[in-house]
Amino acid sequence: MPRPAKGARLGGSAAHEKLLLANLAKSLFEHGRITTTEAKARRLRPVAERLITKAKKGDIHNRRLVLQSITDKGIVHTLFTEIAPRYSERPGGYTRITKIGNRRGDNAPMAVIELVEGEIAKKATVAEAEAATVRAVKEADEAAAVETKDEQDA
Repeated sequence: MPRPAKGARLGGSAAHEKLLLANLAKSLFEHGRITTTEAKARRLRPVAERLITKAKKGDIHNRRLVLQSITDKGIVHTLFTEIAPRYSERPGGYTRITKIGNRRGDNAPMAVIELVEGEIAKKATVAEAEAATVRAVKEADEAAAVETKDEQDA
């Protein structure tokens, strides 16, 4: 017997709702951020996060599970090779919903749902940049020391 869906009904049959959420997830993974109604964004968040978690595991079984809902192999490849590794150290919370006001035509509350950037990766990049700066300063000091030694010898 069919169970009622968790959260707001998005209209249409259960099959239509399933396809709608799969297409929203596909667009989210393709573009990184999409604008939709708040209800659709709230329903999309757990679907997208579940797919990213499956992609993080990276095995063939999970790839086939993801392909059941997202049938575009290019998007699935992007999900497994680019999006999932970005969140390898993150235990969850891969998406962010931001409310943006109401739609002009029917006054429906709208929201932007987007993939959050990996905070851990940003910290690693900052640490790498600081290390490069320290190396550059050392190299400049060594070059200056060699230059002054050459001047003294001449």
